Amino acid sequence: MRFNADFHVHSKYSRATSRSCDLENLSLWGRRKGLTVVGTGDFTHPAWLAELHEKLEPAEEGLYTLKADHARIPEGEFLPPRSEAVRFCLTVEISSIYKKGGKVRKVHNVLFAPDLERASKIAERLGAIGNVRSDGRPILGLDSRGLLEITLDCSPRAWLLPAHIWTPHFSALGARSGFDSIDDCYGDLAGEIFAVETGLSSDPPMNWRLSQLDRLTLVSNSDAHSPAKLAREANMFNCALSFSAIRHALEHPDEGGFGGTIEFFPEEGKYHWDGHRNCAQRMSPAETLAADGLCAHCGRKVTRGVLHRVEELADRPEGIARPAGRAGHVNLIPLQEILGEIFHVGPGTKTVMREYTKLIREVGSEIEILKDLPLDALAGLSHPLLPEAIDRMRRGDVEALAGYDGKFGTVSIFGNERKPLDSAIQETLF
Repeated sequence: MRFNADFHVHSKYSRATSRSCDLENLSLWGRRKGLTVVGTGDFTHPAWLAELHEKLEPAEEGLYTLKADHARIPEGEFLPPRSEAVRFCLTVEISSIYKKGGKVRKVHNVLFAPDLERASKIAERLGAIGNVRSDGRPILGLDSRGLLEITLDCSPRAWLLPAHIWTPHFSALGARSGFDSIDDCYGDLAGEIFAVETGLSSDPPMNWRLSQLDRLTLVSNSDAHSPAKLAREANMFNCALSFSAIRHALEHPDEGGFGGTIEFFPEEGKYHWDGHRNCAQRMSPAETLAADGLCAHCGRKVTRGVLHRVEELADRPEGIARPAGRAGHVNLIPLQEILGEIFHVGPGTKTVMREYTKLIREVGSEIEILKDLPLDALAGLSHPLLPEAIDRMRRGDVEALAGYDGKFGTVSIFGNERKPLDSAIQETLF
């Protein structure tokens, strides 16, 4: 069975998240986006765990779906013409802050539980170590190896995914508080790690440059803090729909059950390049090295981004071919961003949402429109530039301004061509 999954998300109980991050809205937006499986996020939070018990019922092995009372679609909401009920996979992101090797380490990991009983057991164990009540993504003074050991002790079927491994401040390989290898981070239990999350600011070709990652499956997730951000990055599967089958596909990608990832263009991620946000200084790795790592405006150290960190640890040149047996990827731009560029408005405006609603309702899910739909199927359904925009995106014919130091980058499809194209369309129409 072919399906898409986004495992790393958050609930309304995490800090800096939308109040609409409840199960009903995650399910609704998951269907709009084209997801079959969505992570619950935050299962260590007592109130959220209680909601999971209250609102979910078992579906396929290790997966859950909304109970009928909570699965009703409110009047006025919209869905694509072909969509099934979302399945939920039990996940939580843990922020570990601890000292190791003479440095303070800050590493985020995503835990996967095979059922609510084991999720509750993990929550209980971690609750005895630190405060899991104040934040859906709890901060614990527990090292990553210890977190992995507790996870496996609660269930040998549970597993740990190192989150957004390149993010400067909170990741296993991050420039500010990480390690130089996955083995250094997880010690003698590193062999239990079989997949890593690349994060929004990197894509698989960047990760292929490190031979140390060859044994690991590269996955991508949205890290969504609002339901509408689901599937901005996601994973493609061709396997049975179950917790065990998903895990097996990631452990054994050479068997074909894992179909690769749906990615941002990495320049759009907010840590792709180096820089200093407070001074509006965006710098390439070469510019940072030339400046001795200092901001030209204030003289302080800049934040080294993901591309710079990859360059530091890479043992292969840029452009290396995909390692044998590893899945590929596709780079997409969220549909609302494409529509915003076409209509000269922000992606969150009423104009964009009206057009987005029409397309999802009449054509199909967002992933289907962006990745799979024949371009001629869009003719006459929206703005005349939409098929051309999607074609260029699929070919990677875009202009990018890299994100840096917590500021998202921008990816433009038409750039300076936009005014001549608008004029040509006006002449054609009128």
